[in-house]
Amino acid sequence: MRIVALIAGIVCIIGVLWDAFQTIIVPRRATGIFRLTRLFYIATWRPWSFVVRRIRTPRERETAFSYYGPLSLILLLALWAAVMVVGFGFIYFSIGIPFYDLRHPPGILTDLYVSGATLFTLGPTDAGPLHPAARGLMVLESGTGFGFLAIIMGYFPVLYGAFSRREVSISLLDARAGSPPTAAELLRRHVHPGAAKALSTLLIEWERWSAELLESHISFPLLCYFRSQHTNQSWLSALTSILDTSSLLIAGVQGHEARQAQLTFAMARHALVDLTQVFTLKPRPGAPDRLPPERYNELYGLLCRGGVSMCRDNDAEHRLMEMRRLYEPWAEALSAHFSMPLPPWFPNESHRDNWLAVARLRENAEVANPPAASIAGEGHTHSLAELHDEHHDF
Repeated sequence: MRIVALIAGIVCIIGVLWDAFQTIIVPRRATGIFRLTRLFYIATWRPWSFVVRRIRTPRERETAFSYYGPLSLILLLALWAAVMVVGFGFIYFSIGIPFYDLRHPPGILTDLYVSGATLFTLGPTDAGPLHPAARGLMVLESGTGFGFLAIIMGYFPVLYGAFSRREVSISLLDARAGSPPTAAELLRRHVHPGAAKALSTLLIEWERWSAELLESHISFPLLCYFRSQHTNQSWLSALTSILDTSSLLIAGVQGHEARQAQLTFAMARHALVDLTQVFTLKPRPGAPDRLPPERYNELYGLLCRGGVSMCRDNDAEHRLMEMRRLYEPWAEALSAHFSMPLPPWFPNESHRDNWLAVARLRENAEVANPPAASIAGEGHTHSLAELHDEHHDF
């Protein structure tokens, strides 16, 4: 019996240290089916999402989902500590009554109590070691617990730093592609002089964002459970909208350089597929079609009316369908797992956007203050800057 307790205690301690090392410290994908972290998220996420999905109010439902990410990190740390306490308690028990207890008869409960007090460096006075081996193990456990908690908690700023960098770009996308972001809005808002260069620059930024998402969220998959600040935003909807936009630029839009769209598409799809594999999810090719033929015709008309030069050959819709098959099944799998809805291809209902009001005010300002405006005087020309003491830069 004591041999079994010794083996179980060693397995618990080594298992926790290795699991925490893979989950937090190693900057690459963790492997192993029976990892404690993986079993923890399987056991907690499904019941949590099952209950939260039944909340009717979207804002309250999203708020409940947002609690899971930070709370799971705290509970995971508590689970690691609890398993380590049990592991050292089993080792103490295997030595054979190494402690005195002033309150209760010595036994397995005393071993667990001393183990917990030692791991958290409390230094109990009502129980203590009676065996040299127990004293040495207490010193070892105290040092292990102190170093373990310090290292793990020291990585919390790293996790929140990665989360913050992710959310900054998602927030910036709101003014460029709507909320939730859609490919149609992103293209429609880039119909202006110099739009091709601006759109290419945006795709370069999102190519890098996708690479950073891939690196950080494969190293720390628990970040995928951290929700965005607003109800209609998420890292998955942003990533999918960029893939939708890149697909349109590659398959059916004229007048834009498609090379950068191809690079961004490849990087974003890489991140999407790899994250699906991290959570051992299978693609969902049979999910409801996000863009049926009638919706495609509506999208085509919307973009044409918005000033986007669409390809007019009969194969444009087929090319877009082929592009969608390369990423939509994986996006649908992640959407079902995380309860994050995928964005539509264009807004389902029209609403007044702040960017339109700002654009109209800017147009009025340019009409009222033309750059080369001048006023003819008696035999010479007076510029607006000469006639006014104050001027404004637009």
